Amino acid sequence: MTQQPPFRGEHLRSALALAASGVPVLPLRAGKVPFGNCPACADNACGGRSNMKTPGPCVCPGPCHAWAAATTDSNVINSVPWRHAWRRAGAVAYHPGGAGLTVVDLDNADAIAWAHKHLPATQTVPTTRGEHWLYLGTMTSANGVRPGVDIKSTMAYARWLGFGTGTMTDLPHVVHALTAAKPVAPALTTVTVPAPAGGGQCRHRTPAYLERGIAMAEQRITDATSGVHNAVYRTFLAVLSTHGRCGCLTEDHITRLFTAAQTKGESARHCTDAWTNARTRLGL
Repeated sequence: MTQQPPFRGEHLRSALALAASGVPVLPLRAGKVPFGNCPACADNACGGRSNMKTPGPCVCPGPCHAWAAATTDSNVINSVPWRHAWRRAGAVAYHPGGAGLTVVDLDNADAIAWAHKHLPATQTVPTTRGEHWLYLGTMTSANGVRPGVDIKSTMAYARWLGFGTGTMTDLPHVVHALTAAKPVAPALTTVTVPAPAGGGQCRHRTPAYLERGIAMAEQRITDATSGVHNAVYRTFLAVLSTHGRCGCLTEDHITRLFTAAQTKGESARHCTDAWTNARTRLGL
């Protein structure tokens, strides 16, 4: 007869306590990952739940579908299939979005230092390698929004590690901004031109010269108070007329210009159109 693993009663008790306070919970296997789908739900044959903003329509009695299995129903949490999972559980997890929360997962010391500098103080929970910062409010989850920083809210799960310290505050705009779409710069086409008279390196490749030119262009766009479309186009035209033929512009430089333009309200499409039109006018 196969011996059953010891029952992890502390995980079940924690889960029931969290559920009673309105926090949807689920068990995690060793390794801090959800239990896999049962055979009936494999490959989402049941219709699935993980693509939906809220769990459903699958009514599998086991803890299937990862974050979407999270529940506050004590009858489900204490049911036979779930108790079998608790026997093998390595931890308790919860669905932050289902509880009206967002977790900023800081994975290392550098990320924590960044949070102290840029984010408002809130409830913090120590993790194995860093900290969880908990805010009131929900948003779209995203991984790798910056080095060592993940956002866990809707359609995600976070490991329950206790209540931590501090007072939870409202989700700030700066956290929302971390998941904003990054501007995509158009592909570069390098045009080969003769070397400067007398030989030597193109002066545009001098870091200080190029950096000053890009910084001035960013400022010109930022300072525009009217006619933003025209200001963006003329700025792109000026940059390309000076730096567009020698191949010294990089994707980072163009992204900086696009970012400045989008900050003033330009769409990514308008930025691309303005850049293309400037290149066409200059014959690049």
